Amino acid sequence: MTIAKDKMVSVTYELKLDGKEGDIFEKAGKDSPLIFLFGSGMMLPAFESGLAEMNNGDKFEISIPAVDAYGEVNEEAIVELPKSIFMVDGKIDEELITPGNAVPMMSTSGQRMEGIVVSVDENTVQMDFNHPLAGEDLHFTGEVLEIRDATPEELSAAYSSGCGCGSGGGCGDGGCESEGCGSGSCGDEKASGSGCGCH
Repeated sequence: MTIAKDKMVSVTYELKLDGKEGDIFEKAGKDSPLIFLFGSGMMLPAFESGLAEMNNGDKFEISIPAVDAYGEVNEEAIVELPKSIFMVDGKIDEELITPGNAVPMMSTSGQRMEGIVVSVDENTVQMDFNHPLAGEDLHFTGEVLEIRDATPEELSAAYSSGCGCGSGGGCGDGGCESEGCGSGSCGDEKASGSGCGCH
């Protein structure tokens, strides 16, 4: 069986930043592989393109430039917010706004987003709403462990909720888990976990 649309795919991977000689950012081994529904829109298109038509046991090496991954760093996504919006029960939660912390927030239109605290001064908090891997070139190496037909339940879960099954990329905002979906170590708004080829 080859990898194609609506197949459940299980892979191991190592993700390095800045090319094959870079540091390992995250990995998924045979004990906790990345499992996802191919073609459901959950993974980065360039990641899926690199896996298309592979077979069980095939090894892969996929390099994705930042522009085709999570884009370049957008300076407009780094903003200063009034410290008062972080007030809980009349007090500023100082632990929450520690530089480096990821803070879940909501836009004025009700969209869930996550920002990283960059700096804090007396009246403002500087937040970075870029994806954690914005500006990074991604390099994946791994192996295809299993390819199988998705069950009707897996297809329904993926397409009715707008979430792809599985997890696997740096990816990073938590949120969608469906019964019958796999889990790995990558996650964005459509996956559980943290990092990789998630879209």
